Order: sequence, then structure tokens, then C-alpha cells
Amino acid sequence: MTKDLEDVKTFTYLGSIIDEQGGSDEDVKARIGKARAAYLQLRNIWNSKQLSTNTKVRIFNTNVKTVLLYGAETWRTTKAIIQKIQVFINNCLRKILQIRWPDTISNNVLWERTNQIPAEEEIRKKRWKWIGHTLRKAQKYVTRQALTWNPQGQRKRGRPKNTLRREMEIDMKKMNGNWMELEKEAQDRVG
Repeated sequence: MTKDLEDVKTFTYLGSIIDEQGGSDEDVKARIGKARAAYLQLRNIWNSKQLSTNTKVRIFNTNVKTVLLYGAETWRTTKAIIQKIQVFINNCLRKILQIRWPDTISNNVLWERTNQIPAEEEIRKKRWKWIGHTLRKAQKYVTRQALTWNPQGQRKRGRPKNTLRREMEIDMKKMNGNWMELEKEAQDRVG
């Protein structure tokens, strides 16, 4: 007995929300909500006078930031998504450092004090780590096939949607690389 699959706009798979267009907006919104809940559960730690700022930031990185950036390597990122993530991280770090208005510091000083890198860079590093891992797999694996698949045929009019592959290609251009070099580089990895 076979059942037809229901046509849905979004679904959750392995904790990530996937929409029919491949967008990441809903997943990012949910991730920020989950990270905020994790942050608020640790309120006693952030207010503690016994813990150093360094310890608090390490706890933030392991218990809040990991929840926030879970699955980020596959997100289709936009400037708006990056900004939402960065604003959340910056607000949390400012609260941990107890920097309140009218006292202000620049984001760069904030990141320097807390030994952070911009969210966009962190997501890019996660993405490239995942891409290398995927490209080292044998061609028979679905993840490898999906990553290297290039659909044929006519596309709809208008600007094409941003995809993970397009984001990788933009990153490669910034690094003066191409797809063949990337595959070779992934295979040459030591360890």
C-alpha cells in the first residue's frame, strides 16, 4: 500500500526547518528563539560575580552559540539573516560584559574583548568545513551528488534564487579559486 506525500510549505528535518524554496528564514528565526531560551536559562551564570568574563564567554560559545548556529553550514544566507544572527550575538555579549546604554563600544571592540569573529565569517568557516567533508565522500553518496549536481533546462524569469552552491561559488571567486581546485583541495586534506 503506497501513500501519496502531502504537499507542505515547510517541514522539520533533523531539527532544521526547511521550506519549499530552500530558504533559511524560518530556521534562523527558530534557531534564534532556541538560542535565546538557552541564554535565558543561564541567567545566573551571566549575573555571577564569581565567574570571569572569559569563562562566561566560553559558556556562551558552547551552550548558546552552538544552538544558534546548528546547521548553519547549509543555510542560504542573506544580509538580513546575517544581521539578525549578529545582532543576537552582540546583544548577548554586551549583556555578559554588562555594557548598558548610554555606555557603548563598537562591535569590533566587543569582538576583540570576547575573542569572537563576525557571524558571517563563522558561518563561512562551518560551510567550508562541511563542503570539504562532503567532497571527500565517494561519488555514490547522496550528499556528494546533491552538492555537485547542476540542474539542466530552462529556469524561471527574473533573478535566480540564491543557493548554497551559488554562495560557494561567490566565496571561491573571492578566494580566486574554482570548483575543480576545491575538489582537489578537499581530497588532499591530511588527517
